[in-house]
Amino acid sequence: MQKPNEENAQNTDEPIAEENEATSAEDTPQEEVTEDSDAQEESEEEVDPWEALEMEVAKWKDQAIRSAAELDNYRKRMAREKLDAVRYGNQSLLEELLPVLDNFDMGMQAAAQEEGSMLYMGMNMVQKQLGEFLSSQNVEEITATAGGEFDPNLHEALSQEPSDKIEAGNIVRVMRKGYRIGERLLRPANVVVAASAEESESSESE
Repeated sequence: MQKPNEENAQNTDEPIAEENEATSAEDTPQEEVTEDSDAQEESEEEVDPWEALEMEVAKWKDQAIRSAAELDNYRKRMAREKLDAVRYGNQSLLEELLPVLDNFDMGMQAAAQEEGSMLYMGMNMVQKQLGEFLSSQNVEEITATAGGEFDPNLHEALSQEPSDKIEAGNIVRVMRKGYRIGERLLRPANVVVAASAEESESSESE
């Protein structure tokens, strides 16, 4: 015969086990439902393969357009540099030749006193040849005449002096010729500029 206490213990254990099984059975479907919903959300969040492919194609297309534009700019820059090298390749040589032209001009001024002499005629021929050579090298003399307008981009003012005939700020006389090759300045023309009345009065008072 079983004791009363043992029977009560057995009776009390059976309902607890049944309750645990019921709770575990109830919890299992809920977990499965949540896992299924999470999987659906992840599948919805995934990018469509065709859209991903189109995005990749657009990316490479944009990169190809940029590369083509950079290559075109590089070709243009190289062509421009090549043209400048041909056009201005003799710039340093011509800059060294300018003092020789200055001395030759002074010799021409001295020989001009005897225009009929053989010396003047020979120097005149050489001067024409020099002019033709400079023209072939795209070298031009900068315009600078007495009474002309002073241009700081082309002329260099060595000094100022008062003048009754020339407007203030204009060129009084040219001290040294200036030259340019194409659009580049080889050497500015050295000039004397007419001073204004106020500047001439201040210089006289000093």
